[in-house]
Formats: sequence, C-alpha cells, structure tokens
Amino acid sequence: MDYKEVDLLTEIAIAYYEHELTQEEIANKFNISRIKVGRLLKKAREEGVVEINVKYHPIFTSQLEKRLIDEFGIQRALIAIDAQNEAEQRRQVAALVSSYLSHTLKDGMTIAVGQGRNVASVGEHVGIFPAKSCKFICGIGGVQRNGEPVDADHTCRNLARNFSGINETLYAPAYLENKEFRDVFMKNGVIKETLDRARKADIALVGIGDMNENSYMVQLGWFTPQEVTEAKMNLGVIGDIAGYGFFNLQGEPVETVMSNRVIGLSLEDLRAIPCVIGIASESSKAMAILGALRTGIINIIATTASNVNTILNLTKM
Repeated sequence: MDYKEVDLLTEIAIAYYEHELTQEEIANKFNISRIKVGRLLKKAREEGVVEINVKYHPIFTSQLEKRLIDEFGIQRALIAIDAQNEAEQRRQVAALVSSYLSHTLKDGMTIAVGQGRNVASVGEHVGIFPAKSCKFICGIGGVQRNGEPVDADHTCRNLARNFSGINETLYAPAYLENKEFRDVFMKNGVIKETLDRARKADIALVGIGDMNENSYMVQLGWFTPQEVTEAKMNLGVIGDIAGYGFFNLQGEPVETVMSNRVIGLSLEDLRAIPCVIGIASESSKAMAILGALRTGIINIIATTASNVNTILNLTKM
C-alpha cells in the first residue's frame, strides 16, 4: 500500500470506529459508494490499520482451562485472547508461555526446545526475565533458514540469553531423505549424547502442526504437498507434534512415508518428559490440537480462547 491509501483507510476507520458514522454517511463524506466503504473497512482490518480484540475476562479463561483439564487430564492451559492479526496472536500466546517459564524454571533444569514459528516466538518475546541457571538444549537438528529464523538452535540461544542460562546445539541436520543415513547419524556419539540429554529434560517446548500443504516442513522440502495430502486422506493424519510426530484425531501415532526422516526427539521420547508444553496459536489448528491432547503427550497447552471453545465443542460430537 502507498501512503495515500493508508491515509484513506485510516480516515475511514476513524470515522467508522471512533466517530461512529454510518457507512452511508462515510460514503457521502468521501464521495464513494457504500459498497466501497465496506471493502475499505475490511481491508483496514486485513492490513492491520484496525485491530479488533475481544477482551476475555480472567474468570472466563480460567473456566475454559478447568474444562480442558477435566476433559484431557492436562496440568495447565495457557489461553490467550483472540487477535485479528496472526502475528499478534502468536506474540500473545508466546507471552503466556514466557511468563509461565519465568515463574516455573528452577536452577539446574533442562529444557528441550523444538522448532517452528510458535516456539521461536517464545524466544523472541521481549520482557524482563529472572536469571535461571538452566540449560536449553535442541530437541531437533538444524535446518537451512528459509526466511525468518525458526530453527531450534536459534530459539535455544534466545531463551538462554533471556534467562541468563546456557544452550546446547544438536550438531546434526534435522532432516535426511535416506532412512539409512539417518540411522547412521543417530548412532554418532556426539549426536546421541545430546539427544540423550534432551530426553532427560524437565520441560519440552514443541509446536503443534496441522496437515497443511503449505506448512513449514513442505516449504523446507522435507515433505511434498502430495505426501501431506495422502497422509490426510488415506491414513487419517490430523496433525503433528514437533513437526514430524504424526497422529490421527484419536491421538494415535501414525506411521507415514514421512516418518523416520528427522533427527530429533520421538513422540515416545517426549512422552517420558515430565512437562511437555504444546504451542499452537493459529485458528486453523483446533482439530490438530484436539488430536495432540488425545495423545497424552501434551501436559500444558498454549493456544487461544477460540481454539479452546472449538475443541470443547468437538468433544461433544
């Protein structure tokens, strides 16, 4: 958008939301059609000129949390209010996770860290953090950065800096096309020792993904859109934990052609970690979150109020 268009969107948004003019009055004032006013107001929301937030009362979110705990037996639910902008939504969920870590981490703890935009947002959260003598260790190997840095190593470094702790890199690629090559890497002494330390972590931070043909893993070239589609249609895969641990709507693990390609903690490894925090801010992920909760691996879910409402409604079906 150029400056003139931004100015017009701003003026129309102010007239409608602050001065409470009707769309008809705005159309007359700016000498444009009423239909165009509606389109411009919609564009103002899409472009972030206008942000509409529904403010949930703390009692409301605490009631949602209790219902999730009762339904799935989890430890906590960190529930953010809903934001119009996806990036802002991700920041709000990340802020809740960051706050939880600030109050929970103790000296000597180890935190296994996954990859993805939601996990990376926790490391990028800006705030005042208590110094903790903790270790943040990669739960998955490295990836070629495709745009924004969302790899586990980058996030580990950010978290270690925030909490004045230390970080440990997993010196291996995250993905190998050939299963035999992957098996060789998994037997390497340095890689095995790092993963063994990650398996003994006190807390794990992982993202929850839906089976999206445009997902981060597809963009990286790990999986093809066809493989993702076939897994959904033929095997009933509904989502993944950490980007590669696939499951169906009942929370049962599913073996696919995409399995056994990644160097990182397995679903069973995560199951053995006392506190696994699953993070998913996008409104498209309610079904994936439901499946993830049913795996029994997720101890704390961090998401939005609208996702929680959708999940609770789905459990009634």
